[in-house]
Amino acid sequence: MAFKDFAGEEQGVELLQRSLERGRLAHGYLFTGHQLDRLEGLARTLAKTLNCLHPVKRGTAAVDCCDQCLNCQKIEHGNHADVFWVRPESKSRQIKIGQIVRRDDSPPRVLLDAINLKPTESQYKFGIIVAADRMNENAANAFLKTLEEPPPCSVLILLTTEPQRMLETILSRCLRLNFAGEGPQQLAPAQMEWVATFSEMAAANQKSLMGRYRLMDVLLRKLNEVKANIDETLTASSPLEKYPDADDGLRKKWEEELKAAVEAEYRRQRGDFLLALQWWLRDVWVHTLGIDHGLKSAVDAGVAERETTNHQLSAIHAPETLLAFPQLAGTQRVAQRITLHSAMENLRVIEQLQCWLHTNAQEALALEVGLLKLQL
Repeated sequence: MAFKDFAGEEQGVELLQRSLERGRLAHGYLFTGHQLDRLEGLARTLAKTLNCLHPVKRGTAAVDCCDQCLNCQKIEHGNHADVFWVRPESKSRQIKIGQIVRRDDSPPRVLLDAINLKPTESQYKFGIIVAADRMNENAANAFLKTLEEPPPCSVLILLTTEPQRMLETILSRCLRLNFAGEGPQQLAPAQMEWVATFSEMAAANQKSLMGRYRLMDVLLRKLNEVKANIDETLTASSPLEKYPDADDGLRKKWEEELKAAVEAEYRRQRGDFLLALQWWLRDVWVHTLGIDHGLKSAVDAGVAERETTNHQLSAIHAPETLLAFPQLAGTQRVAQRITLHSAMENLRVIEQLQCWLHTNAQEALALEVGLLKLQL
């Protein structure tokens, strides 16, 4: 992808392109937003742009990539020697110091080794840290030294959906660009289908305990499907499949890395589904704002509240421009039967659930407690 392909991110992309046009390339960037895979795409595109053989230019400055040349293709497929990626891969789903600086238990390549070498195929070296908020304290402090005095011709990019979890000393040394857009990112078809199913089921009478457990079952079945797909995809690309005759010690190491990679990717995608649920609950809250205002106006005008029918309530709705999912009718039906306070409490509950899932809390138990607390 090129910068021109990131619909909805025009403001952030334009700010980045202006800095390139003016020759003000930062040595350290912090990309924040809703979805890590989108941030990865933006970081990859910046690496392409600065190393592109036929870039799009404004004046003499490269502001976008051709997305076709050899360098662009290598970066796109993750095999460019001058672009190094760091991801949470340990069992604890953290980025550890051994991934940043060389230790006895370090992988064959670590970030600082890669970034301190001179570029071999292009002009700039790139070090890109995915989910930078997952760096433990030792890793963050080791990285901070390089961030303060980066090598020449190097660019460091940190990607996170939760910048509040990062060290202030790192945040202050990066140029921050927000790619969150004006609302939720475009959902994948599977995510949109799930949100629509959840919305319709929630709009039905879910006051019974059985009804609430049906909602939880919809979420758990989708998450199990997601994890199975991730496991299948990552296993197919693992060295375990490519080198079946490797020695037992190396295979054990690859198995541990695969397990950690599957868990990290699953947690990322689970976070995307819960974020979609959070935006749906926000839509419910927006609708309750309109209904609450409409009821107050009716009472002020002397209309008895008991005469306010469901038909009248359905005429009180939020502008579509304020909604993440204006096409889902179930959202408004839920809003008609709960209070504004309940809608706000639902948002607090979903945020608390996401916090629980960042800990070692048992997933099924956390989801059960969270969904049972929702007032629908």
